[in-house]
Amino acid sequence: MEATKKTLDRVLEVACVILFAALVLVVVWQVFTRQVLNDPSSWSSVLARYIFVWLGLAGAALVFGERGHIAVDFVVSKLPEIAEKAVAVLVQAIIAAFSAIILVWGGYRVALQSWDQALSGLPLYVGPLYLAMPVAGVLIVLYAIYHSVQVVRSQEPPLEADESKAI
Repeated sequence: MEATKKTLDRVLEVACVILFAALVLVVVWQVFTRQVLNDPSSWSSVLARYIFVWLGLAGAALVFGERGHIAVDFVVSKLPEIAEKAVAVLVQAIIAAFSAIILVWGGYRVALQSWDQALSGLPLYVGPLYLAMPVAGVLIVLYAIYHSVQVVRSQEPPLEADESKAI
């Protein structure tokens, strides 16, 4: 399970770097054509928008996998360890349910509805580009399951910053 997570983390890291580099290149091209050539590129703003969405969702999944998301744990950190574990698993379950319903199911429906819709400015269809939502949702669900199992097995602290016990 740990090897699979590390591989998934690495794939997401590489994907985020590639997407970010592509976003920079597309935006630089857009600025160059607009400011230097006085003939703005018609496709670059559309492509930059979709790259940004994919980058944002892939980055969100990666940060969630690294437990780098924002958490207000002041009250939870005052609870006994067993209660901390229960809250941590409950939070992971809520996040997994949200991701499954909104990102996976909702994103799949949106992608399906717009599958054959032509994208203005590019020879692409909108539907496949909307698959970023269900892909990110599946990754977040997998990470939520992984973290829940790790917390239950005591291989991972219930709270990311476990400095609360030292105070």
